[in-house]
Amino acid sequence: MALWRKGVGLGLAAVMALGPAMAAAQDAQQPQTFTLRVDSNIVLTNVIARDKKTGAVVKDLKGSDFTILENGKPQKMASFDYQNVDQAAVLAEKSTVSGKAKIADLLNRDLAADPKDLRDHRLMVFFFDISSMQPEDIDRAVQSAQDFVNKKMQPADLVALVSLDTGLTMDQDFTADKAALLKGLGKYNGTQSAGFAAGGTTGSTDATADDGSTFAADDSEYAALNTDKELYAIQQIAKSLERVDSRKSMLYFSGGLTRQGIENQASMRAATNEAVKANMAIYSVDSRGLEALPPVGNASTGSLRGTAAYSGASMQSNLQGNFASQETLGTLASDTGGKFFSDSNDFAPVFQQVQHDTEAYYILGFRSTNPARDGSFRHLTVKLNRNDVKLEYRPGYYAPADFQHSKTEDREVQLTEQLRSDLPATDVSVYLQALYFRMEDNRFFVPISLIVPGSQIPFLKNGDKDKATLDVVGQVKNAQGIAVGNIRDTVKLALDAAQQVQRKNIQYSTGFTLAPGRYHLKFVVRENQTGLMGSFETDLNVPDLKKVPMKLSSIVLASQRVPNADKKAVNPLIRDGVEWIPNIPHVFRQDQHLYFLYEVYDPAHQKAETAVVPAGMTRRPPIGGVRVLTSIEFLLGGVKVYETPLVEATAINSPERGAVSFQFDVPLAPLKPGTYVCQVNVIDDAGGSFSFPRLAMQVNAAGGVAPVSPAAVPTAAGAPAPAP
Repeated sequence: MALWRKGVGLGLAAVMALGPAMAAAQDAQQPQTFTLRVDSNIVLTNVIARDKKTGAVVKDLKGSDFTILENGKPQKMASFDYQNVDQAAVLAEKSTVSGKAKIADLLNRDLAADPKDLRDHRLMVFFFDISSMQPEDIDRAVQSAQDFVNKKMQPADLVALVSLDTGLTMDQDFTADKAALLKGLGKYNGTQSAGFAAGGTTGSTDATADDGSTFAADDSEYAALNTDKELYAIQQIAKSLERVDSRKSMLYFSGGLTRQGIENQASMRAATNEAVKANMAIYSVDSRGLEALPPVGNASTGSLRGTAAYSGASMQSNLQGNFASQETLGTLASDTGGKFFSDSNDFAPVFQQVQHDTEAYYILGFRSTNPARDGSFRHLTVKLNRNDVKLEYRPGYYAPADFQHSKTEDREVQLTEQLRSDLPATDVSVYLQALYFRMEDNRFFVPISLIVPGSQIPFLKNGDKDKATLDVVGQVKNAQGIAVGNIRDTVKLALDAAQQVQRKNIQYSTGFTLAPGRYHLKFVVRENQTGLMGSFETDLNVPDLKKVPMKLSSIVLASQRVPNADKKAVNPLIRDGVEWIPNIPHVFRQDQHLYFLYEVYDPAHQKAETAVVPAGMTRRPPIGGVRVLTSIEFLLGGVKVYETPLVEATAINSPERGAVSFQFDVPLAPLKPGTYVCQVNVIDDAGGSFSFPRLAMQVNAAGGVAPVSPAAVPTAAGAPAPAP
């Protein structure tokens, strides 16, 4: 393994296995050779005109009746079309055996197929996000879709079936064949949930169930990758439908999309932008239906500890969690011109709404008078020369961004523009993790790690090495939108032949010193061979530890530690001549060691006591100091399979931060592959406070490793970090 300045290094194979999300992203974003690209400046938007009194569609309008404004400026209409499903002709699904195009070929860029054949038809994609749904949710969604196909499907309707489990699958291409659709829908019944879709939050003292089986682990890293996976799926579906100008509708059945912790907001904008460019409206459905949220929990959860159930804190937490899981679904719908359906066990209205919105509509096209390719969001306004008609259309679109490269000055301008742009760059996948460690009472050091897949970086042969460079630019803004931190760096990579097998991911590390509060982070990475860029945006909360009884830092999980002799480093991840390299996705191999690092700040001191001694004996000095106890449990399927030995700290070993630092080294060979919940037990015995944060992690099998007996357990070395 090789490392570069500022903590840039090659990730190990454990980091390579970021899961289906990154794999799908990499496959979808690989540069294609010999590709003919045609840029068109025309912007299309669907407009539904309804009578204000009756709600009936107005079908006799002309192009001259409409006025289009972009950011308040009038635009000249370049195209006008009207589509009405009442005029739909029967579309034959021709066989490839006869040499003629199928319906699917019209959408798969078969140049021999005529997209005009799809005129006046409804194109509907039923997208089932199985990875986020429980079996009963799938049954409910499938039943509603089957009822639509049997009873409400019209001759103009063409339906495709797509599902997302461990990967994105086309289960049925566009068809009007009801028997084929019913057969495809029937495959979903009884399917078990899979993947890392279940979002969770760190358990708290007052609102965590007593049993391990019902606990929702702090899986921010998994949630980020999983949500990206779902948004990438929407993005890829939209791209496949770009060629057909007709309006498309996606019925997205999901068990909720919780975006929390460190997540990439750029993926949300990218999915929305692709849907808008493809003229596809998303009708998202919360398949959980109408939920009862009792404050003490339902029969599927364990009892709560403490007073949360009586103070209302538990109910508030349940409501906030439910809203968070629905917010992303609502945003996808509103930003693409669709609608969000929730809190109802009857899904029939979503099918009715799609048919209602696509029975007749106008397609207006214009070429923007704004030539800037800055990626900014442009608001659309459509007006009509009649006052008795109400118009429905999407609110706007993202302008294209141009990544041409010439002079050094131009490259810097493009990086700066991308940093400011509302439109994300997704040509290069970027993943991020942010941690926090207290430096003093009101200052925290926030280490930030970025991962870029090495497969997306084209290396040039130069002598006996392959070389490449990456540009990294980042910015941190406070709650008022003021930049409080910036970074600009160029990373030079050079690999010899022996390292090619390891060239999977590049990990870059940096950090900022921040006060407690809320911040917004954005990083842009550009590889300088093709000029492709990737961006990552997220919100970051640096907590005010003065308001919590147990003052605990972030918990670092690492699979590698490298020498670093920088004695002046302020980064808490560099200590004792060793730098800890965080494992961002929490995915490890059996042949690796799992390293834990965390700190407890300002632990309480025990009350001084004076022992009573017999006459003539020396009096004992007062008993004082601190007493912090900690251990780490590993749970598999809700059952504890291993716990490290209990470690006791009786003194502050990081006096410059007023902290007790703990380090653990856990060999993973005896743990069988699977998804584990790690519970970190921390007890301040003198202060009477405690914390039990939990994190998700995955252990994968190592090649050539012999099977381990289920009875075998690892032996972990854990101890307070030595004083500097």
